[in-house]
Amino acid sequence: MLKRIYIHTDLEGISGIDRIELVSDTKSPEYRYSIERLMADVNAAADGAFLGGAEHVTVLDSHGGGGNFDLSLLDKRVEFDTKPGKNWWGILDDSYSGSFFIGAHAMAGTLRAFLDHTQSSIAIYNYIVNGRKMGELAQWAMVCGHFGVPVVMVSGDEAAVNEASQFFGDIEIAPVKKAVSRNKARLIPNGEAEDRIRSAAKAAVEKNTAIQPFKPLLPMEIKFEFTRADYCDAAAEKAGVERVDARAARKIANSALDFWYW
Repeated sequence: MLKRIYIHTDLEGISGIDRIELVSDTKSPEYRYSIERLMADVNAAADGAFLGGAEHVTVLDSHGGGGNFDLSLLDKRVEFDTKPGKNWWGILDDSYSGSFFIGAHAMAGTLRAFLDHTQSSIAIYNYIVNGRKMGELAQWAMVCGHFGVPVVMVSGDEAAVNEASQFFGDIEIAPVKKAVSRNKARLIPNGEAEDRIRSAAKAAVEKNTAIQPFKPLLPMEIKFEFTRADYCDAAAEKAGVERVDARAARKIANSALDFWYW
């Protein structure tokens, strides 16, 4: 049984969000609905974790660098990580026994995926580690793996949870919608989505099968393929980054925490 759970969040893969407009304009009245759905999914995941026997749950607001949570709606049993400004992973450390990724989307270039991208939907074409294309799911899992923490549960659109299974094996997944096109999705009812998340979270905590932390072979080669040469110009100016061609750059990293350079 997993005692301490760290929940990482994104917004594109949250239940109830079926159009790009719901997440693209933070000043839109519709954005409030997106925040409410985010809190509902987070609370369902936390509730499932506690039902499964977890003793502590921490959550990180990670979409766009934060600012998406309504803390008045957050389950009062949950610790809100207030220190991501220090680094992207906040207070995550080896005291945690598992991590959930709530609201995930698939990596850039995934067919039939809702709002697929990797970090930047404008600038990044491919992100490749040791020859394998990866997205934000794998990036988060690499950070967790550095601390010996496995990703054990993922919710998001169907393409995202399938990607999670391909990378992390027999983890618990909760698909809450299916893409119709990149910018539109077909939803399942919100209540059913929350039930799926709660059930998957509970099962992940209770599960006896050991899920291994996701650890890339080190040192690792990180290759960025950008959509335009000028985006690559900026990346190539960073220390230790080597220009490969007009739109690609690479770096050798000795730690999984050094996964991002743009």
